[in-house]
Amino acid sequence: MDVVVVESPAKAKTINKYLGKNYKVLASFGHVRDLPAKDGSVRPDEDFAMSWAVDTASSKRLADIAKAVKDADGLILATDPDREGEAISWHVLEVLKQKRALKDKPVSRVVFNAITKSSVLEAMATPRQIDAPLVDAYLARRALDYLVGFTLSPVLWRKLPGARSAGRVQSVALRLVCDRELEIERFIREEYWQISALLGTPRKENFEARLTAFDRKKLQKLDISNKAQADDIKAMLEGATFKALSVEAKPTKRNPGPPFTTSTLQQAASSRLGFSASRTMQVAQRLYEGMDIGGETAGLITYMRTDGVQMAPEAISAARDAIAKEFGPKYLPEKSRYYTTKAKNAQEAHEAIRPTDFMRTPASVRQYLDADQARLYEMVWKRAIASQMQPAEIERTTVEIEAVNGARTAELRAVGSVVRFDGFIAAYTEQKDEDSEDEENRRLPEIRAGEQLDREAINATQHTTEPPPRYSEASLIKKLEELGIGRPSTYTAILKTLEDRDYVAIDKRKLVPQAKGRLLSAFLESFFERYVEYDFTASLEEKLDEISDGKLAWKDVLRDFWKDFSGAVADIKELRVTDVLDALNEELAPLVFPAREDGSNPRICPKCGTGNLSLKLGKFGAFVGCSNYPECSFTRQLGDAANPNGENGNGEDGTKVLGKDPYTAEEITLRTGRFGPYIQRGDGKEAKRSSLPKGWTVDSIDHEKALALLSLPRDVGKHPESGKMISAGLGRYGPFVLHDGTYANLDNIEDVFSIGLNRAVSVIAEKQLKGPGGRNGGTPAALKELGEHPAGGGKIVVRDGKYGPYVNFGKVNATLPKGKDPQSVTIEDALALIAEKEAKGGNGGRKPFRKAAAPAKKPAAAKKPAAQKPAAKKVANKKG
Repeated sequence: MDVVVVESPAKAKTINKYLGKNYKVLASFGHVRDLPAKDGSVRPDEDFAMSWAVDTASSKRLADIAKAVKDADGLILATDPDREGEAISWHVLEVLKQKRALKDKPVSRVVFNAITKSSVLEAMATPRQIDAPLVDAYLARRALDYLVGFTLSPVLWRKLPGARSAGRVQSVALRLVCDRELEIERFIREEYWQISALLGTPRKENFEARLTAFDRKKLQKLDISNKAQADDIKAMLEGATFKALSVEAKPTKRNPGPPFTTSTLQQAASSRLGFSASRTMQVAQRLYEGMDIGGETAGLITYMRTDGVQMAPEAISAARDAIAKEFGPKYLPEKSRYYTTKAKNAQEAHEAIRPTDFMRTPASVRQYLDADQARLYEMVWKRAIASQMQPAEIERTTVEIEAVNGARTAELRAVGSVVRFDGFIAAYTEQKDEDSEDEENRRLPEIRAGEQLDREAINATQHTTEPPPRYSEASLIKKLEELGIGRPSTYTAILKTLEDRDYVAIDKRKLVPQAKGRLLSAFLESFFERYVEYDFTASLEEKLDEISDGKLAWKDVLRDFWKDFSGAVADIKELRVTDVLDALNEELAPLVFPAREDGSNPRICPKCGTGNLSLKLGKFGAFVGCSNYPECSFTRQLGDAANPNGENGNGEDGTKVLGKDPYTAEEITLRTGRFGPYIQRGDGKEAKRSSLPKGWTVDSIDHEKALALLSLPRDVGKHPESGKMISAGLGRYGPFVLHDGTYANLDNIEDVFSIGLNRAVSVIAEKQLKGPGGRNGGTPAALKELGEHPAGGGKIVVRDGKYGPYVNFGKVNATLPKGKDPQSVTIEDALALIAEKEAKGGNGGRKPFRKAAAPAKKPAAAKKPAAQKPAAKKVANKKG
């Protein structure tokens, strides 16, 4: 018997069915080791030696694998077919060597791009060894990310309070978002006019033509810049005669695009289905790992982390058979189509994302999938099928028209197109084609050269130039890919990190940089410019690719990087905070000093009238304050352009009245505290407060939304089995449903207000099936991170356990008091619970940690004045 190691239990179950009783398939549950989140895990002075740690859950799984291997004939590593998958196999092998579980047993590595019986059996028949250069590339990437994060973050904490961390790739992605925001703020709108004529043929059929030249001068977009010009041209055309000078019908062909890659799948799912990048990958992962299709378990799509656009020859053949069957012979080209990838990183250029079986049409599998799975599978199937179909044949007609009024002339053009043969469009049409309403997608009536045309109407429409749009998740991924930054397996993680750290917020699917994100980006651009340059980051990615190709030694790349980077960090340590603030005041002028309606100097304090405004750094981050402090106490939250007068902007106490609660008659107000905007009902200690959830902006809050937020948590209904109430609420990690201590995340904030009992029961059941540790067991889900223990030794986290929420610190687990809301737990509460647990001996068998460090009573005493803390602090403890 051989032991086969894969990544996920769902995959293990499916593959075990394919391989039979001579194999035992076990899951690693993803990565089994990582660099401990503490200084010294990567040591440049020791030739970049790296220390790896195994968490408790992974330790148990590795023990199970080791036990199975000791009784087996051999080990087969079958993790995912990319750089991360290769690294997981390497980690598993290294741990098994340390445990001396292998002895002289044979070890092999197999990869399959699809989880089907034929793909798996074919892979098992062609084993190889672990790809050392691919592992080296992983080690280099991991070391680089660690060194940047753990070297730069302490500098940020000292020079820029409130900034949580910086990352090698995430900081460049953040710069893109912030630079776009600066473009929007500095954009100056320009007025322009467009002139069009509604004309009629002698056969009484109307069409529209646009002005292209006037008085023998070709017109550009902005040439008609005011109403006087537009009215003059309109008057001339209203008295003119019109004649068709030429009619040209030109046939063109439009070829299909290649099948999906990771980034194009995420972009299409965003524009067509409204999916976030993370949601797209979650659904794709499920389709890849395998579904029960009429009693047969099989993966429906190939591996979804890829930048390759080609399909295997057998897949192309299968696609052609499906085209002939589903669409007919005329849609099948004489020769197969072959695509080449533009990606530079060949090691990840696997097959494109395609169906594993083209005969499994979307209609035939829809009954076995949920709604999101069915929609994504249909999109993958159609795009892959279309890639092998005939081109669309389109006839594009252009009519040139002359208008004459005395000595004055004008030229107009009408353009239309007709699809003569739909070709691949019969299967898949790009979203831009479906939504486009421009003239090239209009069909023109019959128009003959030389004939006179009737004037029906002349229209002059005013327009203004628009600033570039904010990035969406999809367009940011596309931009990162164009720049050569990041890789298919990293895009989702980059976006999630930016959102989790409150550097960006998502509003109407657009990425809006938050004040702390803009502050961090401006700091890095001012003092670490080289390390957030697009070309530098892309060139580093290329070096990592060269490592994976065996062309560069990974430690050589690290040495070159570290020499310059450590020097740059050393220089920054000598900077004075005033130098930092001066640079940021200039870099972020539109954010720090928003223009005032009365045109007065935005840098002069509106309260005292003599002081100069400037960025200030406090314990909780940056804000705008007056140079006359303490005589003048003016402050304003950074980025609060709607409230330029600071604390007195909306009312005497800086509040905005939204209305009254219909049941209590208490006033509901929108306020801004140290931790951001929040909703409050009533006054005093008993006032109820709620922070704004991610994605909700101050401008979007009205009376109805405020009432909805204050109603949380809400009762959904009693569970049909336990009889206990299911509630829906909003926590630090987003919207959730709660039943008997089990928290299950919801997709978006709207679900909290609309979810019904049936779906809530289903979501809870899915969470319970996955186990308390996330997808399939392991470490219980983190409900709230409270930070580092003041005496050192690690993080304190509130987790969701089998028997309810608890505080976790190292090996100490302290159950929360009955009825205690996990989201309301403070660091002081947690320290007291941990100390109490250790005093009872519940410390995993070790000596009490605090005896060798700071006394436990000191932080616990901080609870005493809790009632005197400002209201905004209470909001922060409830922040979603």
